Amino acid sequence: MSEALDVRPGEETVDIPQAGDAALHFIGAIRTPWRTRRDCPRRGDMIEGPVCRVEIAPLWRPALKGLAGRSHAQILYWMHEARRDLVVQTPNHTGRSAGTFSLRSPNRPNPIASSIVALVEVLPDALLVRGLDCLDGTPLIDVKPETCPFDQARPPQGGP
Repeated sequence: MSEALDVRPGEETVDIPQAGDAALHFIGAIRTPWRTRRDCPRRGDMIEGPVCRVEIAPLWRPALKGLAGRSHAQILYWMHEARRDLVVQTPNHTGRSAGTFSLRSPNRPNPIASSIVALVEVLPDALLVRGLDCLDGTPLIDVKPETCPFDQARPPQGGP
């Protein structure tokens, strides 16, 4: 993992605080075919991408109730191998320096990612989905139903 600690020309780091402001509870893990960051696609493909498994820890499995029948969900996850100290980055694909908040890089102060995925199947202990772009074993933060217009199973909106 030494390559992840290299600083490219034009990049800038900061010393990150040791104490956190909040605590997260990982609610499961994501299983994908990608073992290294280089293997991960830049964006997941909801149509052609591989079926990935979003495993839910036993404590949180009752929270899956009501998700079956939906076509899409939003998956929030913790990019556990990302750097947290880069404030200016030089992406390989551009070679130009830019501030972290202007990039979609996994390297961020709080490496939280979200993907809208196609729900293939809702199991008692997991979701089978298409559209992820993270490493195998990535910690799961949350699952939310996606209520965009392509989800015909969403509840009707109230009001005239």
